[in-house]
Amino acid sequence: QVQLVESGGGLVQPGGSLRLSCAASGSGGRIAGMGWYRQAAGKQREVVGIIGNDGTTSVVDSAKGRFAISRDNAKNIMYLQMSSLKPEDTAVYVCNALETSGTSRWLRWGQGTQVTVSS
Repeated sequence: QVQLVESGGGLVQPGGSLRLSCAASGSGGRIAGMGWYRQAAGKQREVVGIIGNDGTTSVVDSAKGRFAISRDNAKNIMYLQMSSLKPEDTAVYVCNALETSGTSRWLRWGQGTQVTVSS
């Protein structure tokens, strides 16, 4: 089973930058895709960005031009580079991976890391 662990969260001032990491480990099936999600207080969880195994990425409109998702396949780490951070970016950020084996599919989730944007 693939396990995911996030890191890199913390307190940052508006306009600052932060890079989150999601490390994948363990034995299991193939990872078909990975993504970052976030959930702010009082709001529903939303997708932030998704990356395919070929490197193709997509980012939520509110973060386009500010956030970039990437993956280091050799190190089994997915990143979320965040810049020009705004208070509304404050949320718990969680990484996700779709693990597949034959016709079986499992959604794997990390525990999340808190990002707080405040002066």
